[in-house]
Formats: sequence, C-alpha cells, structure tokens
Amino acid sequence: MLSLAPPTLPTLNGTRFTMPSMHKHMQFHYPLPYGAILQEAGVQFVVYSRSATAMRVLLYRRISDREPYRVVELNPATDRWGDIWSVFVPGIKAGQLYHFQADGPFTPEEGLRFDPHARLIDPYARALAGDFQTSADGVLRPPRCVVVDDLFDWQGDRHLRIPLSETVIYEMHVKGFTKGAARDVKNAGTYLGVIEKIPYLKSLGITAVELMPVHEFPILDPFGNKPERQNYWGYDSMAFFSPHRGYMAGDKPGDQVRQFKEMVQALHSAGIEVILDVVFNHTAEGNHMGPTLNFKGLQNNVYYMLNDDGTYKNYSGCGNTINGNHPICREMIFHCLRYWVYNYHIDGFRFDLASILSRDRNGELMPNTPIVEAIAEDPMLADTKIIAEAWDAAGAYQVGSFAKGRWAEWNGRYRDDIRRFWRGDPTMTGSMATRLSGSSDLYQSSGRDPYHSINFVTSHDGYSLNDLVSYEQKHNQANKEDNRDGDNNNYSSNYGVEGPTRRKAIVELRIRQAKNMMASLLLSHGTPMIVSGDEVLRTQRGNNNAYCQDNALSWFDWKLVDRNAEMLRFCEAVIAFRKAQPTVRRATFLTGKPHQPGDLADVSWYNPAGHVMDWTHASQSMICVFSTTGLETPIARNVMLLLHPGPSDQKFQIPLELSRLRWKLFFDTSAASPLDVYPKADGPPLPANRSLQLSHHTTMCYVA
Repeated sequence: MLSLAPPTLPTLNGTRFTMPSMHKHMQFHYPLPYGAILQEAGVQFVVYSRSATAMRVLLYRRISDREPYRVVELNPATDRWGDIWSVFVPGIKAGQLYHFQADGPFTPEEGLRFDPHARLIDPYARALAGDFQTSADGVLRPPRCVVVDDLFDWQGDRHLRIPLSETVIYEMHVKGFTKGAARDVKNAGTYLGVIEKIPYLKSLGITAVELMPVHEFPILDPFGNKPERQNYWGYDSMAFFSPHRGYMAGDKPGDQVRQFKEMVQALHSAGIEVILDVVFNHTAEGNHMGPTLNFKGLQNNVYYMLNDDGTYKNYSGCGNTINGNHPICREMIFHCLRYWVYNYHIDGFRFDLASILSRDRNGELMPNTPIVEAIAEDPMLADTKIIAEAWDAAGAYQVGSFAKGRWAEWNGRYRDDIRRFWRGDPTMTGSMATRLSGSSDLYQSSGRDPYHSINFVTSHDGYSLNDLVSYEQKHNQANKEDNRDGDNNNYSSNYGVEGPTRRKAIVELRIRQAKNMMASLLLSHGTPMIVSGDEVLRTQRGNNNAYCQDNALSWFDWKLVDRNAEMLRFCEAVIAFRKAQPTVRRATFLTGKPHQPGDLADVSWYNPAGHVMDWTHASQSMICVFSTTGLETPIARNVMLLLHPGPSDQKFQIPLELSRLRWKLFFDTSAASPLDVYPKADGPPLPANRSLQLSHHTTMCYVA
C-alpha cells in the first residue's frame, strides 16, 4: 500500500500500537501483518500455526550465543487469535535477534512434525544473521532472525517501467559478478560490489539485471559444517523476505537490507531495472530426512504438498514442494512479492519452476490456478514484469501454455531451435524463422505478444555461450557426482577439438558461431536475455551444472573484458542497435503482408537464390527482411539478415525488389575486428550486382 500516514495496527492484548512515521522520501511501503513488527515501544511478534499447542519467542543478544537470554511464552488464552499467535514485547528494537519455537503433535503420517526443541526461523523474517552453529546436543541452531526497520531514504526513486518490448535482460549472480574482481572492486562479491560495476553494465547497454536467488539460503549445513557441495546458485530458500546475508559487506546484523536497497537505488539511477529470480516451489527443509527449520515446525501439512501417508510430493526435484495454491501459502507469496516491490522497489520476478504454481493442492496440473491468475491481476504488482520458467522437475512443460495475460515465459523452444539451426541440423529453417519472428506458434493464440517470449540461447543452467561452441559432452566431474548431473541434450558442438585449443581455424569458427547466436538473439522479436559473461566468452570448462562451484569456475573473469574485447564490442553494438530500432522489436506479431500496396511486407523470407522461400523445400540458409512497414517513426530502418549455418561457402543473390533501397553493412560475423561490425550501420554498400559470397557459418546484416 502507499503509506501516506502512519498506519494503525489492530488492538492486540488490549493495547493499540502504531507504526512509526515514514520518512518523507519513502514513497512506497508495504507493512507486513506477520513476523516481527517494529513499534515505537517494542516489537509485536505474529506467527501462523493452526496445530501448535504452545508458542515461544526466543531472544538472543549476540549472533554467537547458543542459548537465548530470554524466552517469551505466549498464552494460548490471550495471545492466540484464531490460528494467529501474537505477543507484544516492550523495550526491544531494530537489530534484536530471535527465533520462534512451537509445541504440537509429531504425527508424520498425518502431516504434522512439531519439535518442541527446534529453533524456528520466522517465515516472515526480514533478515537473518549468523549461520548454523555446530551442535553436540542434537538441537539445530539456525541463523537468527533480525528485527528490521524498513525506513530508507529512496530520494524519489521509482520503478523505471521500461516496456518489456524494449527490455534487454542480463542474468547475473550477485556474488559471482564481482568476486573475481577483487583487485579493482572494494566490496567484491557483495551488493555494494555490484554498484561499483554499474558503469560496465551501462556501457554494455542492458536495461535490466535478473539476479539469481537473493532470498536467504543456507551457507553451512544444518549442523554448522561446510557442505561437500557448496550451494552457490542459491535455489534453496529458507526465508523469502530476507536478502541473502552472504552478499553483504561487513557483518552487522540486518545491514544487508540497507545495502540491497542502495544497490537497487544505484541501478535505477543508471536506468537499469532489477528482476529477482524467486523460488516459490521448494525450501531448504527437504524431505522427511531434512531438517526442521521453519515451515515443518509451524504447520507442515499446510506449507507443503503431502502424499496420503504424510511423505512429501516432489515436483521440484529437491525433496519437497511448496503448496502454493493453499490459501495460507498463497497469502505468504503475495505478501512477499508486494514487500519486495514496495519496500525494495523491485521491478519484476522470474518464477523458478513456475509450473509448480499451476498445480492444485493435490499436485494436479490445472489451467490458470488461483495464484497464477491472481499474480497477473494483482493491482499492486501491475508495474512489475512477471516471467515464468514454464516447466518443473516432474515432467510438466508448459512453454507457450503456462498462462494468459501478462505472463511472459522463458522460451525453452527458442533456446533449442537457435542452437540446432546454427549447429547445422537439417530442416531447421522454418523453426528458425518462427523464433526470429517472435514465436507466434506459442504465444499468439493465447492473446499474448512477441515480447512475452523471453528469448535466450544460454542461461545459468547449462553451458555458457563459449562452452556451447567448445564442448560436445558435459564435463561436470568437479561437482563430485560422477558426471551424472546436468543435462545431456545440449545441442552443442566443439568443431573439431573438445575444449580449449590453439588451432586458429577452430578458435575463429567458435568466435564466429558465438557472434551468430548472439546476433540472432538480439535481433529476434521477443525479449532477449543474455547470461553474464557471455559477452566476453566466459567459460565453465564444459561444466553445464555449476550449481556448487563457488569459485573461479563460476565467477565473472574480468580479464576477459580486455582479452575478448572484440566480442564485447560486437555485443555492445548489436544491443545498441536493437534498442534504437523498433523494426526488430515490434510489440505485435508480424503478418508477412505490406501495410499498404507498394510497401514491403513487414517480414519477407527468401532462399539464397533470392526467390521467395518455399517452406516445403527450404534450404539450410535464408534471407530475412524485417521492414519498417506499419511503423510510424522516422528512426525505423529496414533490416536484412543473411543467415548461413552451412559448413561451406554459399552464394546469396539479393532479390531484385530490395535493390531500390540503399543498403549498408551493419555486421559480418566472418570478418575480423574491427570490420566485423559497424556500430553506426554505415559499412560498405551492397554490391551493385546484388551478389554476395558468404563464408561458412556466417551472419551478415544490412540496414537500409
């Protein structure tokens, strides 16, 4: 809600409390009804549990304290309202450390797993501090919850509201983006470190960063030990309202809240939106063998999907599945999304394994489940981008059919078709044309638009772009899972040598193929997403599942900015061109027809001989022309792409009807830098005879 005046909370225990006055610059504020609610005279603790028979708040002075200095017992007769337990504790303030603790039945076969000794993380904790402590008595001691003051001077910051059709997304890991730059980044691996690298992001030209999970996840194992496989990616949430403490500079409890807001504010000042990758499909508590950290110990049979015998349904592949369409979970997810939007000014969300949200409370896939529809229709989220990873680990694959309305989707079909086309697979011309045009086969029938297709060739999950053209087999031995993990279907090629090589011809071909796929991505209709480091050919040495590699294998190698300056220059030029040219990012689907007689069609397709494409006998290569037809803006330019994935040189004849236009070369992926790209699209003109000889594996782009 917009907090125009200090909101008043309901009377609890006979006392009425009010929120402290908001700072004049704090335009957005969404007060949460649960958790540790800061008051002028103390803190109101509020938690949901239907089946608990007793509830306690454990208060700690220091992160290192193994035992609380005070235990506040809630009286079921006076401190329980329906299924809500609430108590006001006077005299404590922001920075206070705490846990919840609940008594209740331990009947796993009925779905209840109360443990009177468990110290529980508040599901609505705004921040965590410290880590799991070692345990000799069998009692798990998880990170402490921190009472947080949400006040922050935003200095007039607002959501940027960049249209999705004009967005270029940059998927990145907060820590990994700067951890490898310790020499020139003061706070490497942190939220503040990202701020120091904003000039690089701005020069690249992206419009949004999509941050891999920043919700709190475990660093140590539940017994305070370093796990054999470190959780680097962070897809293991244990506190959805808390920014991850591991990305904080310093160790002041709760300071990650301020630092995260400073990062968002700085990115917004640079014109860059912030999208969060959120994991509302499972938690760090795992299956029946996993620890009791919060949800299990408060109301296990509500927060998780369970089988009839009380075991966990596992649509996430991670041991448990959040019961997202239960009213209590649905309420929590909505509070969480609104909290991040209004208290952190987040611009959008990418929902990991979003098909789980399409499952009802019994786990059955349903069209437009309540939470999927409500997220799209929620007026408080109307300014945000909502993106689905439209599949899950149990076989659901809903690309193109996840939902209607505002929902965009990671287009896995796009990824596979672009890879296969440039690898030279047969009969891919029609699929390539469909993906370049915005994937109407997937999104038009549901009333959506091209920009609802989040186009990507690579993501955090899988090969980097460099590895996609350097390896034919995954090399995940460093994960210590005997190379069993990771996808086996990568549609990759090594072009003669597996991994690094000094053979000049292979190195040049790999760079050319990387440019081909990057150019295809950035000139396709839809919303492009680039993975951090692909613009400088970052490698993971063939590891296509680096979830546990918190080291140089995963971190951005800043030496590559200079070493692969040619690739970076190419990417910067094509991103800038895309942002300037509505011709390659239309907000509506192409028709293949002229706007009026005498015009070019909005899109035209030709074979290398210059004849209109016969899709029943399509060649491996093609010419694509995106015209300005129907675009009422003087900045629009006609764009012609010559796409040749074949292994031999190919002659292209430009159609006669295009010769009246004055074409200038924009880029040629087979040319050596700096002749590979002309950032102002002012390269050599099209030959007078309209004939071009393209080298193998080449894209040429002309602009008129």
